[in-house]
Amino acid sequence: MAARPPASDEEGASASARLGTRLKLARQTRGMTLKAVALGANCSESLLSKIENGKASPSLPMLHRLVEVLETNIGWMFEEVDGEEGIVFRAGQRPLIALDPLRRGEGISLERVIPYSAGHMLQCNIHHIDAAGESAGPIRHAGEEVGLVLAGEVELIVEDQTFRLGPGDAFVFRSERAHHYRNIGREQASIFWVNTPPTF
Repeated sequence: MAARPPASDEEGASASARLGTRLKLARQTRGMTLKAVALGANCSESLLSKIENGKASPSLPMLHRLVEVLETNIGWMFEEVDGEEGIVFRAGQRPLIALDPLRRGEGISLERVIPYSAGHMLQCNIHHIDAAGESAGPIRHAGEEVGLVLAGEVELIVEDQTFRLGPGDAFVFRSERAHHYRNIGREQASIFWVNTPPTF
């Protein structure tokens, strides 16, 4: 499988700005102060303010804490417009989202197989992981995870269990179990990954 090009710095900045706007909207809709949200998410008010203004990016675990405090979900934070009649999403036209806004410097990007939308009960991406790249975490949240390794070698850690996976290997587990993963090969790895309900 051909490697996908990394997203540009400009795309990363745009993603940070969109995320900040959604977080601020969710906070204001619930009538919550910066202080209340920061306290609930175990972060500083100044950092939360920078995130809302697109000047800083939360880690993935922190983002999970923020959406929990705001009683929303990460899918809504990244909701996108559907493709052709919301049914077909053409090869080469799917967005590739660098995870720098969430997992800075960890060499992971998500290729949206379907857009984040309130109309979908599933979230489906292809995780492209650079050599030595790894996810933030471990994290846990509501739902279920299903994946299929398309290319490369990855290590999946679910609580105290570690699995070495290669092309064609699949997995499934409840999302409430702490989990993270990393590329243990020398080349980019790709995982077709489905979550329910939408999370990250």
